[in-house]
Amino acid sequence: MRVVPRWALLSATAAPVLLIGGWTLGAARQPGGFDQVVGTISALAALDATDRWIMTVALLGLGICHCVTAAGLRPLRATGRLLFALGGVATVAVAAFPLPDAHGSSPAHGLAAAVAFGALALWPALAVPRRWGAGAAGVLLALVGWFVVELVTGGSRIGLAERVAAGAEALAPLLVALTLRSPLRLGRARYADPPVSPGRPEAGG
Repeated sequence: MRVVPRWALLSATAAPVLLIGGWTLGAARQPGGFDQVVGTISALAALDATDRWIMTVALLGLGICHCVTAAGLRPLRATGRLLFALGGVATVAVAAFPLPDAHGSSPAHGLAAAVAFGALALWPALAVPRRWGAGAAGVLLALVGWFVVELVTGGSRIGLAERVAAGAEALAPLLVALTLRSPLRLGRARYADPPVSPGRPEAGG
């Protein structure tokens, strides 16, 4: 049976640490304080941000971790893992195409962010069998939807909505990896009785 390797578990663990650590340290470095309920993650990596390298490195590391984790989730469906990896590549692109300033816009940055948020929300539906994957994707899409609504309407909680959505998307692969490596699951898979072919008597019958 294929099992998630330890390096994939490490990359899945590093992803939320990089993201949350990046936005926490990045916000602390902004002069005059930074309201994380209102201010976006991208603003911390904008060209006019103080010590923008902190959030930039965090986003680059996050994207790389997603790609590594996608390669290691071998028990899952390939289509879902490819979509997950696409989300990682798009996250790297988010860092590579920063905003010109904290309140500015960039078509390349916006496209990369849209692909990243969408792919990282949808991949469980294609990777995890049955309704578990669909349920996880539904929750992630709802959180991304909240962020989109705040963004489009100019809401007062844009930063909070983005952090909740991005944080959930960073934690989801770790939860999947931990589930795949759980002793209970592996025990069931390893010691499950083999199927009995029709017309063949069971052993000891």
